[in-house]
Amino acid sequence: MKQPSLRTFALAGVGAALALGMSTSALAATEIQFWHSMESALGDRVNQIAADFNASQSDYKIVPIYKGNYEQGLAAGIAAFRAGNAPAILQVYEVGTATMIGAKKAVKPVWQVMKDAGETFDEKAFVPAIAGYYADSKTNHLISMPFNSSTPVLYYNKDAFKKAGLDPNTPPKTWADVNAAAAKLKASGMSCGFTMGWQGWTQLENYSAWHALPYATKDNGFGGLDAKLEFNGPQQVKHIQFLADMAKNGTFTYVGRKDEVTSKFYSGDCGIAMTTSGALANIGKYAKFSYGVGMMPYDADVKGAPQNAIIGGASLWVLAGKSATEYKGVAKFLNYLASPPVAAKWHQDTGYLPVTKAAYELTEKQGFYAKNPGADTAIKQMLNKDPLPYTRGLRLGNMPQIRTVVDEELEGVWSGKQTPKAALDKAVERGNDLLARFAKQGS
Repeated sequence: MKQPSLRTFALAGVGAALALGMSTSALAATEIQFWHSMESALGDRVNQIAADFNASQSDYKIVPIYKGNYEQGLAAGIAAFRAGNAPAILQVYEVGTATMIGAKKAVKPVWQVMKDAGETFDEKAFVPAIAGYYADSKTNHLISMPFNSSTPVLYYNKDAFKKAGLDPNTPPKTWADVNAAAAKLKASGMSCGFTMGWQGWTQLENYSAWHALPYATKDNGFGGLDAKLEFNGPQQVKHIQFLADMAKNGTFTYVGRKDEVTSKFYSGDCGIAMTTSGALANIGKYAKFSYGVGMMPYDADVKGAPQNAIIGGASLWVLAGKSATEYKGVAKFLNYLASPPVAAKWHQDTGYLPVTKAAYELTEKQGFYAKNPGADTAIKQMLNKDPLPYTRGLRLGNMPQIRTVVDEELEGVWSGKQTPKAALDKAVERGNDLLARFAKQGS
């Protein structure tokens, strides 16, 4: 048998070295999965942020993966953790906060991630009303990372307002104004005068806070697991009756439980829409008409109104079971997200709140609010008045399920099958059963 020559060995050695070098290079960047629920224009922006971060360094590669809407994303994250293949970062909507806090073994608190990674992290840099929602109620340390925070706002079609004889530069301020404007829009030929999305969030959770009313006892759950729902008070019942009358008169059109409202607005079907400030990116992308942004309406006869808005949207949770290297990359990425240029651009591009004070100040300095009237509506609502103990937000277990209960009962009102009082009483009773179940699990 012919023996291989020295040259063959040498070539083989070079080939092996090249292969090893290529392999080392390919493995140099630690991949970090980031599961999110941002679609369409918002998803494009998340992908761009990840690409920009990846291009800024070579040690880590953020891999953003869309996992469906908020409910689907949370369910996917929980299932993946149980199966042992969870992402490092999971976006969870605000009403999933108590659920995530309760899943202690599945979560690595953000402040701990930063500390272990040796990353400088200023928790006081975040807007207090936002940070407080995602902080440990005892230590005030951030458990999750504020990312896309929103409040409900009122979008209105300026072109349709002109046609209906309404002032296109004056959004409705009170609920009486909304009803009157919706009637004129209908009279001018629009099929839908007013609509809203996320009805439990906009019409009960934020309505209560905006009118200085508690949604639940124990400061909306911040004071303990034994909270009880109380959004069936006289004022809330009166408000749902007001909307029921609008539905009967044809000035309010119910279009769905979630964000169906956004497409109904940007398509030109509905003249006024109340939904998340985070819908601004998609409205800006698809609307073919001039539109404006106004604050949430309020009832002028309610003492203390308007008070302050409470946030919606979501935060980023770091899941347990990853390596120190991965957590180092996660820490660097989260700090990148919080940096003023990145956080300011995210706010400006999407309509979500600036989560840090520096991002807000930079946006103002850049003249963005002057050039885009209404873009600061969400933050103005958050800062309208100092929060009361029961208008900081919600910290209630099984809140996603409670929202489903609220949806079911309110749909009975819009269809005329039950009265507002019966609907809210039932929602509170069913919701309290869910709260008791959660408290039992956590005790």
